[in-house]
Amino acid sequence: MDDNKKLLLYGQETERLKFRKLEKSDFDDWTALFRVEGVERFFGQPGTLTPEEHTKNWFDRMDIRIENNLGGMNALEDKTTGKIIGQSGLLIQEVDGINELEVSYSILPQYWNKGYGREAARKCRDYAFENNLTDSLISIVHPENIKSQKVAGHNGMQVAKETTFKGMPAYIFRVRREDWLVG
Repeated sequence: MDDNKKLLLYGQETERLKFRKLEKSDFDDWTALFRVEGVERFFGQPGTLTPEEHTKNWFDRMDIRIENNLGGMNALEDKTTGKIIGQSGLLIQEVDGINELEVSYSILPQYWNKGYGREAARKCRDYAFENNLTDSLISIVHPENIKSQKVAGHNGMQVAKETTFKGMPAYIFRVRREDWLVG
């Protein structure tokens, strides 16, 4: 298996979710995220784009990640309804000059506050450690994104530092394998 395929959770499942490849047919559903006023700042995107332009940028970035073996986001499908409820995955990110493996998660607004982010992030964390992909995982969270901070905390992560990531302020949350093993 090539290295990038190890970072993609296609076919993995949780109690309520299936991880699958992000498809072009998910575009319209995903645009709903960028219709939430101000959400683009959490992704380091300018506020001058339309929701459709933000979504196109998102899809283009995911394609580039996969082509360059930098991990990628998996579509999260509700096992009961078959609808996309968000995305989550393992991403190789350069933070302050160091390559790190990130647990990333984004949930569509109509599914917020239902525990899907925690469920998906936990699966990504466990998958990475169970498959010996790293000894340390991070999540990069904008200081104003309280919901994502809570998800990182529920994933056993603590703020390791504050930095600037791709032009935006960020908290770097971290969990180490040894803490996961005893947790």
